Amino acid sequence: MDAVSLSTLLAAAAMAGWVDAVVGGGGLLLLPALLVAAPGLPVATALGTNKLAAIFGTATAAATYARRTTVDWPVVVPAAGLAVVSAGVGAALAGAVPASAYRPVVLVVLVAVAVFVLLRPRLGVVGVPRRRTPVRVVAVVAVAGVGIALYDGLIGPGTGTFLVLAFTALVGADFVHGSAMAKVVNAGTNLGALVVFGVTGHVWWLLGAAMAVCNIAGAVVGARMALRRGSGFVRVVLLVVVLALVAKLGHDQWVAR
Repeated sequence: MDAVSLSTLLAAAAMAGWVDAVVGGGGLLLLPALLVAAPGLPVATALGTNKLAAIFGTATAAATYARRTTVDWPVVVPAAGLAVVSAGVGAALAGAVPASAYRPVVLVVLVAVAVFVLLRPRLGVVGVPRRRTPVRVVAVVAVAGVGIALYDGLIGPGTGTFLVLAFTALVGADFVHGSAMAKVVNAGTNLGALVVFGVTGHVWWLLGAAMAVCNIAGAVVGARMALRRGSGFVRVVLLVVVLALVAKLGHDQWVAR
């Protein structure tokens, strides 16, 4: 890999760490960057290398949030435990997903996320504690710890964003606290997937370690900024990131062919 490609990947890792810490979805920046910088790289190896970088960033962001705000541990601990297993299962099946399916699947999911957030302007701006009922707690643990975690191991990009939306929509967390909870579960999904990708030889260890350093730096800045500027800021960043990525993936899918 030449110096320009390496520098681009390191910059993408730092930006992905920032995005992940604020709203999640950093993989939507870093995974395509890996596939472009290393043509011919198997999708499973790109996913595994991305996980190596991401686990350090998400763990750093989770620790930053935990020190500065409250985390709903009775929800996130069981969700994170399930997430390790579910993401591992998804990673084991990752080779069954053809590369051609990656872009349209993520594109459809992102459009759905954008529409959902736009149609609910108050979602996540202010917490709604009354939504945290026992039934909803079980539901969000299952959705985050099984459904979203399985997706993370199988495909990956956008997981953090989906986790934030699950915690805000199902148990009434605001975006800042939803992001804090998402980071803990996302660290679990990254761990489960990384173990499987590592065992099967689908991790580019040296490159992933270099990207991890940049990812950590971006995660620290992003988490602190989200905590300082609040839920309104997080919502705006979420919409900007999702809409920009929809435009990019749509261009790559239909225009750049």
